[in-house]
Amino acid sequence: MSASLPGNRELPESQHDLSTYWGRVKQTASITDPRTLFAGKHGLESAKSMLIAYKKGDIKEMTPDLWNAKKIVDSTLHPDTGEPVLLPFRMSCFVLSNLVVTAGMLTPGLGTAGTIGWQVANQSLNVAINNANANKSSPLSWGKIAQSYFMAVGASCSVAVGLNSLVPRLKRLSPATRTALGRLVPFAAVASAGALNVFLMRGEEMRTGIDVFPVLSEADKARLAAEGKAENDVPSLGKSKKAAVVAVSETALSRVLNSSPIMAVPPLILMRLQRTDWLKKNPRYTTPVNLGLILGMSYIALPLALAAFPTRQKISADSLEEEFHGKGGDGGLVVFNRGI
Repeated sequence: MSASLPGNRELPESQHDLSTYWGRVKQTASITDPRTLFAGKHGLESAKSMLIAYKKGDIKEMTPDLWNAKKIVDSTLHPDTGEPVLLPFRMSCFVLSNLVVTAGMLTPGLGTAGTIGWQVANQSLNVAINNANANKSSPLSWGKIAQSYFMAVGASCSVAVGLNSLVPRLKRLSPATRTALGRLVPFAAVASAGALNVFLMRGEEMRTGIDVFPVLSEADKARLAAEGKAENDVPSLGKSKKAAVVAVSETALSRVLNSSPIMAVPPLILMRLQRTDWLKKNPRYTTPVNLGLILGMSYIALPLALAAFPTRQKISADSLEEEFHGKGGDGGLVVFNRGI
């Protein structure tokens, strides 16, 4: 993110009020905008140069071009490492990457092997996204990543295969109801396994803790600027396991909030559309219509879900381990990167 760029003048955090939910929704919609994917290496370097010029005082005030440059940088660079997140695993590519897997899971007539295969693909994508966007102060070893991956895949496949076998046995339900439940199975597997995936892939954070930093007052920021330092030069107060539990739990819940409307709304709308004369006469359009509904709902749900909790989470130092008591910054607060 832009905070990792050199220069002792802090960039405004956002054009929107991040203390409010709708302000965070607007900010999240900005950094998940798929148009930022077209910036490329040249566009990223140009955006970084503009922001560095502002942070060094060569540009005096924020302009629309600067805000756009910040949008590109914030959607591309990891806030802990300052390095670009691999393109398919950026949150700005989240919907498009997941749509490919979703299309596979919705393929008509999938047997057990097909269901397992697409759940493996889905969890492989989840593992990559969760690992790429996690807090990097407690990185996973390759062995831990492999262990978490196989556990997540096993859980996802168990849920999907179990639900697929359960629905046909519900003889007391009407055929229409069984059809509706059958269409919800892939998404139920995605929602439950997606949340579990976050806990498995980021379990090391909860075991070892993540870095927490004091919240700086305006006076603190001015003092740092006078000393030629930036906010990201402030050292960590240490690693907190309690902060890590908050970060991982909120991220897992945001995954459920994201997948739930996608899980429920498109299948139900599609059932209604299938009763229309147009779709009855053109059944070949069923899958494209379904994917279109999923794509539209995904772009609506993603910013609403990710904005449920701040990405830069502030919390009272006294609510953490005893070693952090009394060490908070402005208002007794500390801040940490929740991850996305």
